[in-house]
Amino acid sequence: MSLTQSVLEGNRLSLSRLLTQVENNSPEGRAALIELFPHTGRAHLIGVTGAPGTGKSSLVNQLTLYYRKQQNKRVAIIAVDPSSPFTGGAVLGDRVRMRDLSGDEGVFIRSMASRGSVGGLAQTTASFTQVFDSAGYDIIIIETVGAGQSEVDIARLAHTTIVVEAPGLGDEIQAIKAGILEIADVLVINKADRPGVENTERALRTTLELAHPTKRVFRHHGQVMSIDAPEANAKIWIPPINKTVATDGKGIAELAESIAKHVAHIRHSGDWALRDRARLGSEMEAVLQGALMSQFMSEVPKDKYKEIMEKVIQRSISPYEAVKILLNGNSK
Repeated sequence: MSLTQSVLEGNRLSLSRLLTQVENNSPEGRAALIELFPHTGRAHLIGVTGAPGTGKSSLVNQLTLYYRKQQNKRVAIIAVDPSSPFTGGAVLGDRVRMRDLSGDEGVFIRSMASRGSVGGLAQTTASFTQVFDSAGYDIIIIETVGAGQSEVDIARLAHTTIVVEAPGLGDEIQAIKAGILEIADVLVINKADRPGVENTERALRTTLELAHPTKRVFRHHGQVMSIDAPEANAKIWIPPINKTVATDGKGIAELAESIAKHVAHIRHSGDWALRDRARLGSEMEAVLQGALMSQFMSEVPKDKYKEIMEKVIQRSISPYEAVKILLNGNSK
């Protein structure tokens, strides 16, 4: 039996082997992705991002438990970590929390390191989601560590993006500056049993109202009045703010309900198909760029490339001129 056929039939060992081949960008891995691609397009992709210390891993742990126990969904978790401190695929914190998911055949956890390449990381993550999708996982959770542009790019792979905040970290403004709220479909204030949760919620809600005005505000005899937005704005999704305490599971059911509402919204509005289209278009462009670069480098003599590069280093030509020369096959 071929490796891809074994993956389609749900063999976990074959799945693990294929993921390694895909991560290493081996010819076997690329061939398998081609074979598996017609079997994709069914899974719900959930991105989870936010600053370190917000408890994303605990939240993913509890959300996965909910989907397993309450809905019997098969869940795959891709944990993207730039420093890769995790071993053996254990990505959800300490071993005590991992016991909740260990031994569950309906859960597959895979960690991956960035290896310093954001673009390659996003590409590999996209390939991982296709492998899990074809293997029959209903939900694929992509957990990123941090709240920077690279996490934004990776989270864009998802149908539903969850942005996690926590009280007392002072990172609400950082999230706004990083553009995190622009991609948020659901906002979560985790560790909601801590002091300062009201301030965090107020800051996030104020930002949301600026980004998604749902009321028209005016003054009447000195009093601030408001009316509901016109019906034309009814199709706009306003990210809900959920409060959770992931360590004991509080608010997880409500979070799952918010996610379900978002799925219903994007399916009804057609946004699900649009997101798939944008994601696959972006992935194809990334593959094309890589293929063109590889083809170009294989056709340009190494000595000529080094010669042009040396001229750039000596500032005798600019990088733009160098590229023009290399593309035209001329020398200067």
